[in-house]
Amino acid sequence: MRHLAIVGVTVAFVLSRPAAAQAPLPDLSTFLHEVRVRVQTDAQRQYDYSYIERQRKTTLDADGRASDVSTVTLESHPGFPGEARWQCVIERDGQRVPEDELKKEVEKRRREVEDHRRTITRQTADDRARQERDWDKRRRELADTIDDIFRVFEIRMLRREVVDGHGAIVVSLEPRPGAKPVSEDGRWFASFRGRAWISESEFELMHAEVEALDDLNIGFGLLARLHQGTRAVFDRRKVGEGRWLPIKSTVTMSARVLLLKHVRQELTSEYSSYRRGAGGGSCIISP
Repeated sequence: MRHLAIVGVTVAFVLSRPAAAQAPLPDLSTFLHEVRVRVQTDAQRQYDYSYIERQRKTTLDADGRASDVSTVTLESHPGFPGEARWQCVIERDGQRVPEDELKKEVEKRRREVEDHRRTITRQTADDRARQERDWDKRRRELADTIDDIFRVFEIRMLRREVVDGHGAIVVSLEPRPGAKPVSEDGRWFASFRGRAWISESEFELMHAEVEALDDLNIGFGLLARLHQGTRAVFDRRKVGEGRWLPIKSTVTMSARVLLLKHVRQELTSEYSSYRRGAGGGSCIISP
């Protein structure tokens, strides 16, 4: 799903809405330059924030009807530098997780924090230099991925539209024949098409939808084969301190897993209660 999320930052099939004013559209190259300066993945946008995430997994039958639904609500907090976020499940299928289970998670995290602090104090100059090289490598890889969006896709302006009272420019993105991406994610981009709904005044992504044009192999097809027609939708809004942050993502997928099991699912995440920083890391953010 990481690949779909990165693609979804900039590409979309936009929901149809009435066209806005008929003024000439802005210059494409100038507009895209401003967008490129601001492009970030959801993970980058959320890096410094704690938030509530509600995950819903819907199993679909062959006709696309829901046959089973499960939900999980969790708190997500910034992790240690260069490491994954810390997540604490607080509800399952609408039922609050027992307090003793929450206390165990908090205690486990407390020990991890102490271990991390001890590790930092024991670091040598060589350790810190090696860590900085690793971070630089990740930053370069991410920059290559974002650059590949503009390498792989032919971007065209379509029209103006309005969402929640905010003016947007709708652009289409089609994979460019012969494009040569340099990142692993960029090689996936050629198998997607979409449209993006971008704030005209702030050059920020507001809505995105992507659709797979081909079947895609994960782990050379041994782990999974993602089928043509798989779709992902992403939404961002201006929240809290005026930052554009993710509020919802939905992936509707058909896949064959481990060469055997055929899976049809809709996976939805909704984000709320954004707070700058770790939020105490105590599983007490009000849902």
